[in-house]
Amino acid sequence: MRMPPKPLSDLYYLQNFHQVIDWVAARYGDVLAPEEQAFIQHFRALPTASQALLVRMVMRKGEHFRQSKLNYQEIGDTALAAEPLLTLGWVRDDLALSLPELARLVRKDELLLLLAEQIKTDPAAASMLIVNHLSKLGKTELVERLTEAWPQQQSFIRWWPAAQDRLLSLTINALCERLRLLFFGTLNQGWADFVLADLGIFQYEQVTMDPGSRGFQNRQQLEQYLQLHACREAVEQGAPIQDALDQLAQLKPDSPWIQQRLTRLQFSLARQAERQGELSLALQHYTDNAHPEARQRQIRILELSADYATAHDLAMQALAAPRCEAEQQSLERVLPRLRKRLGQPLPGKAPAVEINRLDLRLPQPERQSVEIAVALHLNETDGPVHYVENTLINSLFGLLCWEAIFAPLPGAFFHPFQSGPADLYQIDFRKRRADLFAEALQALDSDAYILRIRHTYSAKQGLQSPFVFWGLLTEELLDQALHCLPASHLRIWFERLLADIRANRAGMPDLIQFWPQQRRYRMIEVKGPGDRLQDNQKRWLALCAQHGMPVQVCHVQWSDA
Repeated sequence: MRMPPKPLSDLYYLQNFHQVIDWVAARYGDVLAPEEQAFIQHFRALPTASQALLVRMVMRKGEHFRQSKLNYQEIGDTALAAEPLLTLGWVRDDLALSLPELARLVRKDELLLLLAEQIKTDPAAASMLIVNHLSKLGKTELVERLTEAWPQQQSFIRWWPAAQDRLLSLTINALCERLRLLFFGTLNQGWADFVLADLGIFQYEQVTMDPGSRGFQNRQQLEQYLQLHACREAVEQGAPIQDALDQLAQLKPDSPWIQQRLTRLQFSLARQAERQGELSLALQHYTDNAHPEARQRQIRILELSADYATAHDLAMQALAAPRCEAEQQSLERVLPRLRKRLGQPLPGKAPAVEINRLDLRLPQPERQSVEIAVALHLNETDGPVHYVENTLINSLFGLLCWEAIFAPLPGAFFHPFQSGPADLYQIDFRKRRADLFAEALQALDSDAYILRIRHTYSAKQGLQSPFVFWGLLTEELLDQALHCLPASHLRIWFERLLADIRANRAGMPDLIQFWPQQRRYRMIEVKGPGDRLQDNQKRWLALCAQHGMPVQVCHVQWSDA
């Protein structure tokens, strides 16, 4: 049962920060740089108010803060609390700002006030500005005009000497980001996760972790992660893709999960280069990339470049050992085109998988989706229809295999806010838990799986999981699913999920209809006017058809079109 939220203490954020630095200090003593070790030591010795002020600034966006905006009752006098931080150099009040940086910290009326002061001391700039017209400009255009007159950088007090305020600037953002990264093992999680857990909005499985459990085994792995992050950010801010790819080519990770991140980023940047027409650059970095789609993209570029023979040879090589179902599907599509170009005999076509088709003409709803419209149309008193898409099968799998998924293996869990194991998408995920998954799937040989799923549903209610969708898996839906879905069908779906979790957790049919009195069901993929089946949907439908599972594709036309 989900517990009601606990009231937060006034210094909840400081307690959370202490948890992070204590956790990091205990587990990463050999990884921390002297600067980081000194920070932890000096931070603990600060007055509570100074600690709290620093953490407030760290957890807010940006690095520059007006002192007047840092009013917190539990901290008290901000100026007094800031003094030890200024002495340590963790905060400064004299950093130089450009005018655009300054403008993000002041209102438009304040900008006009400091403009008037600047004009008094800089007559040359005044000649460039028509002051009476500036107040009529929007803030963005106003900043552009002012930057032309004052392109220099200077401190807040130099920009606005008459301000009854001062600027406090963090100098340790990067250090605190490293501590956050060491704790979470990723920069995708942050301080808000503590608050959500404190309030009971997110609850996590309590996995036993020994003191040696950690995401980074050495300093090099930490620096490599940060370099990956910096390369991605640089490209997002307009840096040349070539430069980022050249930097990434120098990385030689000794960690499988960092290598996996590197492979994905290199593929993503090569894909971006391909979209921008830089085909030779993209082709260069698709080659030898282990991403499941890299060879498909290579073949596509070779085909576009009319190098049909090389494309064909690579396609045949890939077909002999496809990396995944999606690659095999792509190869079966491209090979007939390449053979036709090369004047080779076309391969015999595999018999098409026949999927039962359902055609409907419905009034076009004003607000509902086409899936909901079909669900309402097909719903029967004795045959309820649920809009489940990927949620139901994933949830049943997650409930049955909960112990295997949350097994406390080395490298899987290293902080208390993980919704799933860190190695979920690694190639050996199932192999490392082979006995646990075998035991869970063996329950499908009898009615034991029903008791196991129901027990997990009750005992783990609301806990974060990479598979279970608690908000959609009602007791009614669970009851109908366990009553109507054969265990043999569940086994087929679960085995396919385990074969490639990243790819196969999506693409399942939109709707499911149960007839509890007859203990039968059907799954329905809905396609509105002009909509087509996606590749991952075709693969799921083919699996169902291959094993005689009741599945239909419903094609909808609007009767009032």
